[in-house]
Amino acid sequence: MKNKTNLCHSEAKGRRIFQRSFAFAQDDKLRRGLVFLLCLSLTVCLFTGCGSKEETAYVPTGDALLMEGEEPTEDLSNEAPQEFSMVYYPKRDLNPLTSHDYTNRSIMSLIYQGLFAVDRNYTAVPILCKSFRVSPDSKTWTFYQEEGATFSDGTPLTVEDVLATYEAARTNNSEYSSYYAGRFTHIREITPTEDGGISINLNTAFEDLCLLLDIPILKASEIHAEKPLGTGPYILTESLAGSQLRKNLNWWCGERKMVVSAESIPLVSAQSDTHIRDQFEFEDVGIVCANPCSDSYADYRCDYELWDVDNGIMLYLGFNITYAQEEFFADASVRKAFTYAIDRQELVDTFYNGFAQPASLPASPSCPWYSKTLAENYAFNPMKFIDTLSRLKQPKEPLRLIVNKDDSVRLKVADYIAATLNEYGLNVEVKKYDTATFTAVFYAGNFDFYVGQVRLSPNMDLSSFYGPLGSLHYNGTDDAAAYSLCKDALANSGNYYNLHQRAMEDAKIIPLVFHRYNVYAERGLVTDLTPSRDNVFFYTLDKTCESIQLETIYDDEPVA
Repeated sequence: MKNKTNLCHSEAKGRRIFQRSFAFAQDDKLRRGLVFLLCLSLTVCLFTGCGSKEETAYVPTGDALLMEGEEPTEDLSNEAPQEFSMVYYPKRDLNPLTSHDYTNRSIMSLIYQGLFAVDRNYTAVPILCKSFRVSPDSKTWTFYQEEGATFSDGTPLTVEDVLATYEAARTNNSEYSSYYAGRFTHIREITPTEDGGISINLNTAFEDLCLLLDIPILKASEIHAEKPLGTGPYILTESLAGSQLRKNLNWWCGERKMVVSAESIPLVSAQSDTHIRDQFEFEDVGIVCANPCSDSYADYRCDYELWDVDNGIMLYLGFNITYAQEEFFADASVRKAFTYAIDRQELVDTFYNGFAQPASLPASPSCPWYSKTLAENYAFNPMKFIDTLSRLKQPKEPLRLIVNKDDSVRLKVADYIAATLNEYGLNVEVKKYDTATFTAVFYAGNFDFYVGQVRLSPNMDLSSFYGPLGSLHYNGTDDAAAYSLCKDALANSGNYYNLHQRAMEDAKIIPLVFHRYNVYAERGLVTDLTPSRDNVFFYTLDKTCESIQLETIYDDEPVA
């Protein structure tokens, strides 16, 4: 473990001994002797050194002369500047709209800002948004950006920048795959307003559209740039000396107390997860972001501070309702029985290093819409599965469980599920395909069930499964009643209970676990860090959505 302590242990120990002894020494001669011995001890410490990189003379603070019960006054005038490095992959995507790399995304929250940011409790807070207004039917939202906001080169933020960013962010095709495309499922159009804002028109009412608008805003002219400029507190710079994040001295937010205060943060080129781990444990890298749910995860064994954060990725079982053998999964009670067959906690402990959350509902257990009481109704209970299985006529051929073998962790999970179900007496065979073949087999319906993985949007919308145009509604999962409940939940979060109950009773998908990501930091470096989904260095600008929301204007009211 790296040690950046300024005072050596022997020097500090000498000061503590002196404080205790001086308080209790009653004899003048003894007191003079103690003073002489401690002075000698401190002198030896100063000349022998502490083993630190920079040797500096000890400057007394007065702490050693305090009597028992007195508290020292904290002196921050000589507080050491924050110094640390981070890692990144220079040859991987560094555009925040398209990058899927955890390591590179970890530095982006220092470079970019969205209209809003979302904290770890799934609450949106305004950043680039100055104010907003919601229509009476909650289907049209109008947003106004901060007038003084600028990019790192001093260029003012404009409505055109926001519009261009959102247009790119909603694009998902073979030529351009946006990280945020799933956020736009219910957005019909985005247009500029006459009063300098942007209007977002939805196909259904939304209680909190702000949750989806933490998308980093880029310059309209740099949407497709490899390293676009941002409006955040740091700037990515490159020189012969290497790459670094340099503090933006002209940041539009001015001087603000941030959890990261370093004038510059050198960036070390990463080679692999193991290389990143070694740079953290043995070199000057102070903060890293790791994905413990990946097959390349390297375990950390040094002294560190750890934050375990939700990332919205759900692992689940999906069923082929339309084309399954002998219509085995046409019966909802059969599908529902599978929620009782899988020990989710064992999945977390065995395959995810303990860094995932077992989930019996199709929502992250970290979000406020996850009902633990309801989830208990669908938790691991093998006797319920065995009871259902005993009353079934099994297909003549083995049930085909398909999985993408390019994801080794998911492959191991599929093998575990198949082995578990076979132990119960069900005949299951795992079919392992590469990504392209898996996709073709999935769309063709040549399977009975599959191990799937999807990143849900921050509002945990399930429309992609149940909606008529949903990206995952193939093979019979589309459901008009469930889709109606999806829209009810978006309009009023109190309806998530009904949606989740319907989802688990109909059981067209069976949630298993939700992935998480880890932030490791050198102990004491960033103690106040509060990382959230997609935002390692989450911060606020002392605004709330309630404080900036404008009054709703009704049709029969005059506009001032």
